[in-house]
Amino acid sequence: MSDEVRGTIRAGEGPLLLGVRHHGPGSARAVRAALEEGAPRVVLIEGPPEADALVALAADEGMRPPVALLAHVVDEPGRSAFWPLAEFSPEWVAIKWAAGAGVPVRFMDLPAAHSLARAEEGQDAAAAPGPSGNADGDGGGGGDGDVEAVRIDPLAVLAETAGYDDPERWWEDVVEHRGAGADVFAPFGALGEAMGALREEYGTGGHDRDLVREAYMRIQVRAAQREFGADDVAVVCGAWHVPALRQKVTVAADRALLKGLPKVKVDMTWVPWTHRRLSRASGYGAGIASPGWYGHLFSAPDRPVERWLTKVARLLRDEDRLVSSAHVIEAVRLADTLAAMRGRPLPGLTETTDAIRAVMCEGSDVPLSLVHDKLVVGDVLGEVPDAAPAVPLQRDLTRLQRKLRLKPEALERELELDLRKETDAARSRLLHRLRLLGIGWGESAASRGSTGTFRETWRLRWEPELSVRVAEAGVWGTTVLAAATARAESDAVGAGALADVTALAERCLLAELPDALPVVMRVLADRAALDADVGHLAQALPALVRSLRYGDVRGTDTAALGEVAVGLAERVFVGLPPACAGLDQDAAVEMRGHVDAVHQAVGLLGELGSTGSTGSALGAGMRVRWYSVLRGLGERDSVAGVVRGRCVRILMDGGELAEGEAARYMGLALSRGTEPAEAAAWIEGFVGGGSGGGMLLVHDERLLGLVDDWLSGVPDRAFTDVLPLLRRTFSAYEPGVRRTLGELVRRGPGSVGGSTAVAGGIPGFGTELDAERADAVLPVLGLLLGVGVGFGPGVGPRSGASGGGGGGNEFVGVG
Repeated sequence: MSDEVRGTIRAGEGPLLLGVRHHGPGSARAVRAALEEGAPRVVLIEGPPEADALVALAADEGMRPPVALLAHVVDEPGRSAFWPLAEFSPEWVAIKWAAGAGVPVRFMDLPAAHSLARAEEGQDAAAAPGPSGNADGDGGGGGDGDVEAVRIDPLAVLAETAGYDDPERWWEDVVEHRGAGADVFAPFGALGEAMGALREEYGTGGHDRDLVREAYMRIQVRAAQREFGADDVAVVCGAWHVPALRQKVTVAADRALLKGLPKVKVDMTWVPWTHRRLSRASGYGAGIASPGWYGHLFSAPDRPVERWLTKVARLLRDEDRLVSSAHVIEAVRLADTLAAMRGRPLPGLTETTDAIRAVMCEGSDVPLSLVHDKLVVGDVLGEVPDAAPAVPLQRDLTRLQRKLRLKPEALERELELDLRKETDAARSRLLHRLRLLGIGWGESAASRGSTGTFRETWRLRWEPELSVRVAEAGVWGTTVLAAATARAESDAVGAGALADVTALAERCLLAELPDALPVVMRVLADRAALDADVGHLAQALPALVRSLRYGDVRGTDTAALGEVAVGLAERVFVGLPPACAGLDQDAAVEMRGHVDAVHQAVGLLGELGSTGSTGSALGAGMRVRWYSVLRGLGERDSVAGVVRGRCVRILMDGGELAEGEAARYMGLALSRGTEPAEAAAWIEGFVGGGSGGGMLLVHDERLLGLVDDWLSGVPDRAFTDVLPLLRRTFSAYEPGVRRTLGELVRRGPGSVGGSTAVAGGIPGFGTELDAERADAVLPVLGLLLGVGVGFGPGVGPRSGASGGGGGGNEFVGVG
């Protein structure tokens, strides 16, 4: 090593200081070359010393980056910090080199016990893990103005000084595109000198945290020098810290900075990480925008641009886009040309992206966004070995994941479950139990193939933060079942509203927690008996009835749940009429939603009662009682119009109104003596709210005529008041329905069953049924239904010959 470079990266007789950019592939390659050349006896790495015992796991075959060191407070796992490492991270390369060379590795940053305690005391929580909060090379600083900018991104200052407006482009040109030189230590000397100049200009920005961390680092470096020799220590750290580690500071001064630091008890382990999480400012604060691209630069043995564009072409071809080898060749040429025009040594991500957009994506950013998501960022999820420390709950979860063949993946995927199958039912239970514990690995989605209760659809995606959620949930139990049971019991006792308890009962049935359900039911019965608010009761009833339905599908005994549901429904029936009187507009709309929910719940209760699945307590008279309540509400003038309209509509859909009775109700509601706003609200309740009211008006011209006559007679002064209500009602209809209603109103709707018929009918349709064309479909229907007989106009069925005709009935041709 030359004396000039030695003076830059060593403080006289001192350690080999390798200042790096975290997650920088160029720095990673340079670190590997420098360690091979320098052959130190010990490697010190910026990171929490609590991880020293975990370094050996890096050599395990089950360890596959990206991974992260996770530290969390023992008594409060939610207070945690990550130190992510990718395959192209200089720290990971140093660990792997040391493992192969048999050289010990030690972490030298401020312990996590102090960092997490400082975060608790209200200091910079984002910086609590130890590494500082910039995106490039661990810059220090803080404070105001330019100092704050340097602390966030010191390379931005260097890039601006060099005439670049993009720090990433500058870093690519001076580091990533730099070939291997004869002196492997030169890059560290140049970067250390640049950081020294920056720190002379900006200092630490008045932020004490970097001073404390660097004091601890110097103490660790001195200890390693005493043990292994002054020249046999290599230090891999953020380049920003190199000037501070070269600085001559007394041991007493460093110890004074560390005196009295708060401390908490922490646990540490390895957890899987993802490229997508590397793209955010986390851990070292060195979040990068393109981890997939950096990983490619680090792993490509040669011709990185050609290999990258080949990956892009393969991805686009998998998405059924027409991309050939000619596209790849032309994209390489264009990228090289763009790099030459822009004065860059080699094409970077900007040039390759521009070439992909122009050649492979035909100028469209839509397929380009797919390339960015899948390749530039990527969905790589790391793995850690079983030997890594973990809380008992995490080990039980890992066991269940393997047993049920549910592998955590960073890429979101959809999972269809058939609850009639034992494995799928067990998967459903696991996912529901995890959601109850606050571990959102899966999100429930609407099933595409079926709406039955025996089928579920989940969207699964594993995020690294879920490891923290698992550690937090470990306080509830050592297994997923025990933890979910304890959490459900605690949530039931602490629930603030009756609807929360019924929703919890539903979740307990979905998660199949038989030990928690009695506690939840006891709390539910107590809350239901004390709660007199009809709105609360109406909110609680649907979830309770769904629980009966799910219990029926899963074979769970829900008799006690059924008794509570019936009692709740009876109380709603009694309390609903007085609760619907004297409501303002917003409260009336909310009450309409309660009526809809109760109606659905009562319908399901009647079905369950008729099958006997939950006992005779669900009596056959449930629907009769409910329809009686609805009829009373529909006839009371003191009830808000939107509620009365909805009640009449439910009665009509249920077949409870005689012919013409719905028109009578509407005529009364839209009479001259009714306030226009109240009449408009009645219309909204009757034909609005996504109830298919548009098609009802299309097919019942009598009702449409009543609405038309009423609207035509609304006074000018009141029209502007009712217009928003009507617009909200009719704007929810499909465009085709609105168009048909417009045609009907334009020609003037006729009346049904007595008045003069309107000539012409609906545009495109005849006024009478064409019997001949309608009968022509019967032979095809016969084939579809397997009845073997078809009818044409004037033609009857003919039986096949019974003796030797060989067959049953055959169809007679039509015409």
